[in-house]
Amino acid sequence: MRQATYNQHDPGFGGADRTEPLIDLPLLLAIFRRRLKLFLGAALIVLALVAMITFQLTPKYQAHAELIIDPRESAGIDYQAAIAGLPLDNAAVDTEVEVINSRHIAEKITEKLRLNEDAEFNTALKEPSGLSGLKKFLGSLFPSQIDGKLNADADARIEWEKTVDQVMRAIDVEREGLTRVISIRFESEDPVKAADIANALVDQYLVSQLDDKFEKIKRENNYLAEQLDGLRENVRLAEEAVEAYRSATGLVSTDGGSLLSEQQISDLTAQLIVQKAELAEKQARLRDVKAKLDAGQSADTIGEVLSSTVIATLRGQQADLERRKSQLQTRYGARHPEMVKIQEEEDSLRSQIDLEVARIVSSLESEVSIARRKISTLEASLVDNKTELQANNVALVRLRELEREAQASREQLEFALGRFKETSQLADLTQADARIGARATIPTKAAFPNKPLNLVLGALLGAAFGAFLILLAEIFDNGLRTGDDVERTLETPLITAVPALGMGLFGKAGNVAPQNFLVDKPLSAFAESYRTVRSSLMLGAGGQPRPRVLAVTSALSGEGKTVSTLCLGRICAMSGDRVIVIDCDIRRRILSGSLEGIDKGLTEVLRGEAPLKEVIRKDAKTAMHIIPVAAPQSDVADLFGSKAFDALLAKLKAHYDLIILDTPPVTAVADTRTIVTAADAVLLVVRWRDTPVKVARAARKVLASLPTPMVGAVLTQVNAKEQSQYGYEGSDKYYSENAKYYHN
Repeated sequence: MRQATYNQHDPGFGGADRTEPLIDLPLLLAIFRRRLKLFLGAALIVLALVAMITFQLTPKYQAHAELIIDPRESAGIDYQAAIAGLPLDNAAVDTEVEVINSRHIAEKITEKLRLNEDAEFNTALKEPSGLSGLKKFLGSLFPSQIDGKLNADADARIEWEKTVDQVMRAIDVEREGLTRVISIRFESEDPVKAADIANALVDQYLVSQLDDKFEKIKRENNYLAEQLDGLRENVRLAEEAVEAYRSATGLVSTDGGSLLSEQQISDLTAQLIVQKAELAEKQARLRDVKAKLDAGQSADTIGEVLSSTVIATLRGQQADLERRKSQLQTRYGARHPEMVKIQEEEDSLRSQIDLEVARIVSSLESEVSIARRKISTLEASLVDNKTELQANNVALVRLRELEREAQASREQLEFALGRFKETSQLADLTQADARIGARATIPTKAAFPNKPLNLVLGALLGAAFGAFLILLAEIFDNGLRTGDDVERTLETPLITAVPALGMGLFGKAGNVAPQNFLVDKPLSAFAESYRTVRSSLMLGAGGQPRPRVLAVTSALSGEGKTVSTLCLGRICAMSGDRVIVIDCDIRRRILSGSLEGIDKGLTEVLRGEAPLKEVIRKDAKTAMHIIPVAAPQSDVADLFGSKAFDALLAKLKAHYDLIILDTPPVTAVADTRTIVTAADAVLLVVRWRDTPVKVARAARKVLASLPTPMVGAVLTQVNAKEQSQYGYEGSDKYYSENAKYYHN
């Protein structure tokens, strides 16, 4: 047996070589025409319902007011903490929209305008009807066991909350684009009431904004007043702590703000520097005097000696004595008493000068010693002051901490006093952060319902619902309907579509069996469809040679497989072919059921219980032969896989041009696969719009796994007129034009 060649590589069967548009508009249009009545019915019903509801709705009027967010900033005083204007950003404006639309504003409006006494908003005041009336009646029959007063209070609270909910539903607040304008709309059955409540909403928002600011100012003033006394006491205690600690530690400050010990150290350091300089000077003078004396220089060369008045006087006396000595020496001799006396005086003066020089040197040494003692004293005092300063610095850390605490307390007190003075003036200067852009006017036209819009939406909704029903109908209409469906789903060609008798243009068969109608009306469209099958077999469908053994099968029973077998056999016989039909459905023997007097059949031949010539029957209306089944068989014992069945087919090929095997449904009986394998080709019968796609695809999958090639598929019981509405491009689409070729 040759392998099947009808596969996805054939461009006629929707394979890779076949290009199809993404959206098949003609097919969609055909589906719409086919379901037009369903579409129109659904659309009209929805439109009628929408229109009926629209014209029964109570008209409502919508009043429109506008607010402009306009934050004001006060000049001269910092009011940021108490009445700060709103920042001009999107979040702030959107927040105000939510504030206006809040439950708090709705409760204020309900209370101010007493909307809980208005039946439009308080549904409890309306006359009970329908379910609400039944609920109230049942409530009266079964009263609550809760205390009457508590129950009444709860009911009143619930009634109030429901009224507020109803008022909130009527409020529509939104921002106009990215501007600072807020639109406030209120919807009511009464246009005057709508305008009044919209304006009341605007006023209430402004009042609430001012109330919030006044309340904030009041709270801040009360808080500051409570804090001032405590802050004053804190300042007093902090300052007392600073002074007490200063006295306890002796941390006395000078006018410059530094500690006294620091000033003393500074003074001592300056004195020490001066004394050290003087000491160095005196030591230098002393060293110079001693050096000259040790070198044997004259005392007159020493500056300290020259500056001495005593030395000067003695030098004067010595000079006078030298003049006298010179005068006497020329007059008297060296041993003259006057000369001796002068010599004694000269020695005395020299001794006095030496003593004075020694005294000067001693004086210089004394000054150096005194300078050294002063330096030692200053250094000791400096050490003592530094020790004291170190102790003061340790105490100064705590003192500065106390001073900082005192300063912080003073600053807090000053800030609180300033804030208290500012907030005391805010009440007269506080303004709302919004202003009225436009007050609501009485609307003259109802905003709800929008009848033209509702009718348009109803039409659109009806069209959508109609399209949805069409989609559902197409989803649940899951059978094969056109040749494209067959080729796309089963990947096999559609040989023909057999029209259903008694439907459409092709006439009525009455009580005549289809196989008999074919003989009675050989030129009918019904007969022509099977003639098309014969032509396809004769020409070798799909490039295959003409089959000698043809298996006819289906996915399920009741699809017209047996009728198609008989009709194909008769049309071939009427065309001059030698044809024999074998009933291979030995369990149900539907084909054999139309024959009478059958006592031996196929099973007896295969088991060797009867000769072949005794079981072959001739068709009553044509030259076709039939091998029937005598009785339903329950134990088939693999008759069709036996050599006897192969031998039977080989024997029949010698006498007949075409052997047609009527097999059981391929998805129901395993024998069918064996029977199909023994054939040269297989023909799949599918019932139009009835065989589920999944089942048909499963049958095709089974047949594709067998070596026997498929010649194609046949759609049976086709309503040609309805099939044309599926966009089928075959001849049946134009059945009215082709009808003249048929004689029904």
